[in-house]
Amino acid sequence: MSAHTTESFDARLHDRTIVLIGGGSGIGLEVARRSLTLGAEVVLGGRTPSRLEAAVAELGPRARWSTVDTSDEESITRFFADVPTVDGIFTTAADYVVGSMRDLDPQAATSPFESKFWGQYRVVHAALDLLSPEASIVLMSGAASVRPPAAAPAYVAANAAIEGLARGLAVELAPVRVNAVSPGTIDGNLWANRDEAARETAFAQFSADTLLGRPGTEGEVADAVIHLFVNGYTTGSTLYVDGGYSLR
Repeated sequence: MSAHTTESFDARLHDRTIVLIGGGSGIGLEVARRSLTLGAEVVLGGRTPSRLEAAVAELGPRARWSTVDTSDEESITRFFADVPTVDGIFTTAADYVVGSMRDLDPQAATSPFESKFWGQYRVVHAALDLLSPEASIVLMSGAASVRPPAAAPAYVAANAAIEGLARGLAVELAPVRVNAVSPGTIDGNLWANRDEAARETAFAQFSADTLLGRPGTEGEVADAVIHLFVNGYTTGSTLYVDGGYSLR
């Protein structure tokens, strides 16, 4: 029986290097906490030094940070210059606008692609020569890819493209594993910084649209990411952490 079938999941991140861009807060920070519990070392990236410093102060000596802007290839190259090997990558950093075709001009409509799709593409491309043979890449999509909201076609298309990218990279980069995680509406850092009335309306609508009747949590998404990091026989898949939203 091979080592792959006997190795405990709890051991598969021990002494592995996990890169979390956007890891200073939200889902990325939750993934960092869980990775450290499983024995990994984490490298956090983002654009805000104070946020990254605070995260590393909480996480302890097996965590470090460096600034990076996923829209800037040179910034990403500098970020990886001090990372000798990469065993896992997860990128949540993105900045985009969402709206209908009538409301957004074509330039604004490209923002989900430019930031969320191409941002993740640039990160993976920069890390190619650093990936260990058993590395796991988890891309960040969204459940709108398969159940579109009423007025966000470019955002829907970008998420669908990310899931397609995961499948394409899984074929190209094997035995490196590449998957996507596709959350629904999550009660966490992102929504906490938005207008309270808008948040309550969105949560109520999403709760009505799901099988489980509530938004998700950042920890639930992080658990799914860890599963994709450690499951050695899953690649090219998309895991919908959406409370059944995509099934309604």
